[in-house]
Amino acid sequence: MIEKKKGGLLYLVMIAYRNIYRNRRRSILCMVASALAVFFIIFMLGFSAGMVDSIVDVVQTFETSHIVVTTKDFDAKKDFYPVQYPVEFQDRSIEEEIQYIKSIEGVNKVFPRISAFATLTNSMAKHAVIWGINIQEEINFQNFNKTKKSSGLQEGRFPEDGGKNECAIGINLAKKMGVKIGDKIYMKIISSQFSDKFYSPKIVGLIDFDYKQMNDNFIVVPFEKLQRITTLQDKTQNIYIYLKNKKETNSIMQILRERYKDSDIIVKDWKSNYFVNMIEQFKFIYAITFSVFVIIASFLIINTIIMIIHERIKEIGMMGALGMQRTEIVKVFFFEALFLSLFGAFIGALVGGIATGIGSIFPMDLNTFTGGGMEMPMANTLFIKFDMSIILFGFFYGLGLSALCTIFPSLKSAFIEPVEALRR
Repeated sequence: MIEKKKGGLLYLVMIAYRNIYRNRRRSILCMVASALAVFFIIFMLGFSAGMVDSIVDVVQTFETSHIVVTTKDFDAKKDFYPVQYPVEFQDRSIEEEIQYIKSIEGVNKVFPRISAFATLTNSMAKHAVIWGINIQEEINFQNFNKTKKSSGLQEGRFPEDGGKNECAIGINLAKKMGVKIGDKIYMKIISSQFSDKFYSPKIVGLIDFDYKQMNDNFIVVPFEKLQRITTLQDKTQNIYIYLKNKKETNSIMQILRERYKDSDIIVKDWKSNYFVNMIEQFKFIYAITFSVFVIIASFLIINTIIMIIHERIKEIGMMGALGMQRTEIVKVFFFEALFLSLFGAFIGALVGGIATGIGSIFPMDLNTFTGGGMEMPMANTLFIKFDMSIILFGFFYGLGLSALCTIFPSLKSAFIEPVEALRR
């Protein structure tokens, strides 16, 4: 009772803090285990968050924007890039519709795009995708190469509007075909009327979008040129809409769905993309994996506390004989375990923060790790996400779970009778 008056809870905390120095080697081992678990959580959360950001960026840039307007038939066969199911309107032109969409509050930019398969002749590569975009408008609005924060032009220039037969080609496709700037590419495209269209643009630029699919397969031409070749006058394959704030996606999408409800036109957002959905579902698996690592690390702390209780059995008896209550004895051992978890979690959070900070500045080259990139919409280089919320989450998650696991071994000390303990 004297100790209780002397300091109460603070006094118990001081006893627990001093106890961790009684066997420093064991305490260091416990802290290292906890630190490794927290480091793993923070690093993998940063890695997975960076992967999600990369997928979302690529999907929004090349595949869906924030909102995409297309047709039901095209959406069902979009992997084949058919041009036979265009977006068109009976009572207004495509340009008028684009101007209307731009007038909606919250809309930033609107671009029509066309993608079509082409059969290449006189070439080692037999197939490619022709990508028709309003080149100057798009590169002024966004970076196609997310790593270098650039338009993605590696050499030469982009094709100019005005009817010239010019194109820019992905660097990997150029190597595969054995072509360079100044060469012509001979190809055949199936138009919207199912007729063969032969086209031979001159290469004026090499592009590196830091995205495997684009670099391996795509040839960029002006939108109007591809629109004429595919006989889509006053039509487009898709309308891509970029918002000022993507949090307004649902409200703007609802406006457009109401406008097109009596037609075969559909409106989709970036969240409906298969890979975005897949990576979001993986978050639950990540959480389970992280928990397993922390629990495994906690086993060492649990084992340490049980060993300490057995080693200090007479000491526990002495504390009980001197008037210390069972709850106070439990608190001493719990605080000792908590200190071990706290110091370990802090070290893990510090090292994890440094590692993710370095990874956010110097990206990982996925080509090196995967042998040629990943078959999913991701940049070839990956920035690990540095975020204080991730570091704090990893710290408190590791600390909380470790503390929770040590409650039960700490309770073991409450069931030791002082007289029996002193006899040992």
